[in-house]
Formats: sequence, structure tokens, C-alpha cells
Amino acid sequence: MSQDPIVADLRRRMDSAQDVLRKEFAGLRTGRASVNMLDPIHVEAYGSSMPLNQVGTVSAPEPRLLVVSIWDKGVVKAADKAIRDAGLGLNPQTDGQTLRVPIPALSEERRKELTKITAKYAEQARVSVRNVRRDGLDLLKRKEKTGEVTEDQHRRLEKEIQALTDEEVNKIDVMLVQKDKEIMQV
Repeated sequence: MSQDPIVADLRRRMDSAQDVLRKEFAGLRTGRASVNMLDPIHVEAYGSSMPLNQVGTVSAPEPRLLVVSIWDKGVVKAADKAIRDAGLGLNPQTDGQTLRVPIPALSEERRKELTKITAKYAEQARVSVRNVRRDGLDLLKRKEKTGEVTEDQHRRLEKEIQALTDEEVNKIDVMLVQKDKEIMQV
């Protein structure tokens, strides 16, 4: 692969789609406590929606327990409600300014639901990668029309962009298989 600035920019943009997918996958339950599980949760606090980790500290002292230490007493109820309403199947128990969030074992049905969610996230990432490819190909066409890129360069870069797209989609597929395997482990 050449280090053409167009291809390098597209690679950076496609990699960011993978980063988003990695964060979304980190937020999904796998039956073990992970502080990243609560990353997607936003709490209505101080007149706006804030990520949970900006109103308290999340820790995982045990494999099946998360502890959220809320910094402001006034936000405890909102944080509790946000965790319950997040669709993760978690029911926090309030203890002063601390929320104890037991992680129940996943049922087979819930595991299957989670694999559907991972498939949806992976497809969104694939679409993002393809959109980046489309933008790159459109840019190449414009540059060819203005004479910045020759027809031969256009064809070569088009092949590189397609190869890059295929590579990125394969990485997303590998991430999906790994996450599904992690979810389905009993």
C-alpha cells in the first residue's frame, strides 16, 4: 500500500469507525463485571445529560459486582434511574451515595439478544467504513476532473481504497466473532 495522503486519511477515518465499535462492544454485558459496561449510560444531572463516569467513580471489586460512587447526593436517584433504564438488565441497589450493581448471570435468551445487538453495531461500523470509501472515491473523481490525479493514478488509488475497505470490514467481522464468542460463553 502506498502512503498516498488520500488513502492515509481514509484509513484514519475507517479506523475511527472501529474505535467506535470497540467502545460499543465494551458497553455490552458478557456476564462479567466491567467498568466499561456503564460507559454508554448518560445521567440527567445539572440540567444536561452527562456520562455516568462524570458524576461518579465506577469500579468492579468483584467479578459479578459494579460499584458506582456518586460524588453529589442530588444525582444518586438520577444515576440509579439511568442505570435501570439503560436496557442492560441491571438493577442497582442504593446505599447512601453508593450504587451497588450486581451483574446477574445471562440467560440463554439474553445472550441471543446481545448477539443481535452486536450484529447491529457491527453493521453500523461496516456502513461507516463504506461511507468513508464512497467519500474517498468521490474525492478521486473530483481530483481527476480537475487534473490533480491522472486516470492511471485514479485506477490505482481506487484499487487501494477498495483493498483498504475490505481489510477494515474484515477486522470488524473478526471483532464481531470474538465478541459473540465472549457473550455465548457459559
